[in-house]
Amino acid sequence: MTVAVAAVGTLAFSLAGLPLPFLFGPMTACLVTALMGAPLRGAGQVGAGARTILGVAVGASITPAIVAQLPSIALSAALIPIYIIVIGLVGVPFFQRVCRYDPVTAWYAAMPGGLQDMVIFGTEAGGNPRALSLIHATRVMILVTLAPMILAWGFGATLDNPIGAPASAVPVSELLLMVAAALIGWKGGERIGLFGAAILGPMIVTGALSLAGFIHNRPPIEAILAAQFFIGIGIGAGYAGITLRELRRDVASGVAFVLVLAILAAIFSEIVVLAGLAAPIEGFLSFAPGGQAEMTMLAIIVGADLGFVVVHHLLRVLVVITGAPIAARLAGRKQSPTPTAEDAK
Repeated sequence: MTVAVAAVGTLAFSLAGLPLPFLFGPMTACLVTALMGAPLRGAGQVGAGARTILGVAVGASITPAIVAQLPSIALSAALIPIYIIVIGLVGVPFFQRVCRYDPVTAWYAAMPGGLQDMVIFGTEAGGNPRALSLIHATRVMILVTLAPMILAWGFGATLDNPIGAPASAVPVSELLLMVAAALIGWKGGERIGLFGAAILGPMIVTGALSLAGFIHNRPPIEAILAAQFFIGIGIGAGYAGITLRELRRDVASGVAFVLVLAILAAIFSEIVVLAGLAAPIEGFLSFAPGGQAEMTMLAIIVGADLGFVVVHHLLRVLVVITGAPIAARLAGRKQSPTPTAEDAK
């Protein structure tokens, strides 16, 4: 049913001539249907598999020229840890004192990491998993919705850049290598405990194949559109089963925090642009605190410097995933009390 709802949304957006129909169509249709109380479900392993396409796309963009560019990215990337510290200093008191969440939930709600990672870490530490899920889903949804508008109207970017060649134009040998890289990188990454294995594993394997001269193309356009489709489903279906109380508290808190994040992101992106460390579009995408997969996809759509953007988001996710649990322990974040029946609602 979820896939059918998403397909209807995609068709509606396509017929209406709206931008990014394979992303916004499923996301909007699933969001509206979920808010109406329908029992939608995420795409599970199929959705994770779709993310491997983005990992392959990034890996295929890793060329000797990109590697040679890394030293010039270092100064801009060095601001990422400072950026995260500032977000934490502002976000944790915001969620704890303004939104009245317990210390653990406030801590992990403020961290701009991956949705799944922050929910898992926060839950293990004793936070409220449902609140964390809705807050981070709201952050990603708003940023994915607004970022293309900002890119188009604020920076003059076009959203119809070629995102890949059709499958018929890509050599079969390269298509097979991409499939193998996606599966080996994904499952191999999971086996060794690699964070974000569905994206990073395929990216590493494909990057090695690209540098070795075996891959010269990105995944075909059909694959990129499929990735957009399942990412849209994942965002919209994340609101399934939401209650009015959660809408008033958790979603509203997520919306308010996005405004805070937008200000901080604008400040840091302006710093790197004015310092001549990045072009405006790359600076915006690199510091936009959305999901790694979503920002990678937008970078592909607008034709941004994929290597520059991905390095910043990989560093952000790495710093948050490795640093947030350690910092939480050092800060003495205790496990929150067992939720009451009212909290469960």
